[in-house]
Amino acid sequence: MSTKHGPCCDITVIHEDVVERVRRSMPIEEDLFTLAEFFKVFGDTTRIRILYALFQTEMCVCDIAHLLNMSQSAISHQLRVLKQAKLVKFRKEGRVVYYSLDDDHIKAIFDQGYQHIQERDN
Repeated sequence: MSTKHGPCCDITVIHEDVVERVRRSMPIEEDLFTLAEFFKVFGDTTRIRILYALFQTEMCVCDIAHLLNMSQSAISHQLRVLKQAKLVKFRKEGRVVYYSLDDDHIKAIFDQGYQHIQERDN
């Protein structure tokens, strides 16, 4: 049988052993919520562009704003979101604040997603 959402079973059969094995391996609900919130941060094109820029080198707000042709205020707002999600970190040098990726996991996550969409397009 098929529905508008794709194929589905013609009869209802619960495979208790499979369901129980998967249930035992599921992370706790709070961790799944946190993971979903983490991925939401990637759901904004501006934040993706900022992350991509920071893959290359650390940058200050002024440089990022100039690169993306956006206001410093808009960039600062997005950097605040990225910082709260622990995707970027900052350091101060005098009066200038430089942003960089928080760790190498961020680029790996981005690269995996980008590879996935490239494969889909081929």
